[in-house]
Amino acid sequence: MRKLLFGIFGIFVCAGAYAGDLSVDTNDPLFLQSRSGLLSRTALDYFDNGLRAGQSLTYGLTDRLAFGANVHYQQDFDGPEDGFSSFDIGGLYRLGTADENSNHIIYDVLFGLKFGGSHRVRTPDYADSTYYVGMRFGRQYSGVTLAATVKSSWIFDDVPRGMAFIDFSPEVYFRVNDNWRVGGNFALRKATNQHYDEESIGIKIVREYGRTQYVGHFDYGFESDGITTGLAINILF
Repeated sequence: MRKLLFGIFGIFVCAGAYAGDLSVDTNDPLFLQSRSGLLSRTALDYFDNGLRAGQSLTYGLTDRLAFGANVHYQQDFDGPEDGFSSFDIGGLYRLGTADENSNHIIYDVLFGLKFGGSHRVRTPDYADSTYYVGMRFGRQYSGVTLAATVKSSWIFDDVPRGMAFIDFSPEVYFRVNDNWRVGGNFALRKATNQHYDEESIGIKIVREYGRTQYVGHFDYGFESDGITTGLAINILF
């Protein structure tokens, strides 16, 4: 136990001593690419005898505003729940930078729309379109970022069964050294339909090569009792 505690303490010390290049650290929870920057993220996840492949592209219109889109395809090996999920189109605007307030807090507003996709993979299955808006905020220290996101989503497609939910996701992210990062998060979802309530925890390990990052992650959902593991590649052009 003593060795474990010293090991954890060592990680915190290293993380606090190393700053890294935040402009290319695409897995930092407060990352926002600069004007004309293009971020590609390719992901492959395994969950409950199924695979999900995803691709997202995000483009920086200005140094404060970015727009993006993503889509996923799901293959269910044991059932009929396969097909394309909804398309997600959204944006993020930086309301305040760390240099604009005495507490050095970063504030972002995010907004978007999910639509279409196969009814076999929608959650909820009747959600032809989902609208969302939220805020992301936090602070970047020399070797660690503390951040949280609050997001509200609304579904109006089927009024008798329509619903809304709120997501709250705090996150911590350590820049351990030149090449390695480690992150952890907790996610809480409360819905007007309790069937879709969820709490989950996740960890990720990141290996950086210049403007490319390779990511491995593990997530566990308490309500669904489901485990998701996956790999992702972030490339910043």
